[in-house]
Amino acid sequence: MKNNAEVQTTSRHDAIKWAIAVVLVALAVAGNIYFADQPLLYRVLGVVVVAGLGVYVGFTTAKGRELIELGRSAKKEIQRVVWPTRQETIQTTAIVMVAVLIVGLVLWLIDTLLGWLVSGIIG
Repeated sequence: MKNNAEVQTTSRHDAIKWAIAVVLVALAVAGNIYFADQPLLYRVLGVVVVAGLGVYVGFTTAKGRELIELGRSAKKEIQRVVWPTRQETIQTTAIVMVAVLIVGLVLWLIDTLLGWLVSGIIG
């Protein structure tokens, strides 16, 4: 029973945080339009700061923390990947290019033969 109350409280606070994040990003866009006569540098800095605050508030929600954790997990997974050597990469690329060339030539040959066949039929 207590867990349900905590989940609802968290989701209510998260909803408020998401609303604040959306308002901050909307404020950044509206501010950029409103201050169109100001130098571009100031507008860009304002948009970056205010939208950055909105993104920060979004990252403090449960979904935001899950997104950050997903990014960390992805980074760890990428570090575990065994990347091919330069020679393996060149060989694989060459094999793929030869295969594409062969398939392209076969398709061109089939297209040409079918073109001649259709031309012969329709005159």
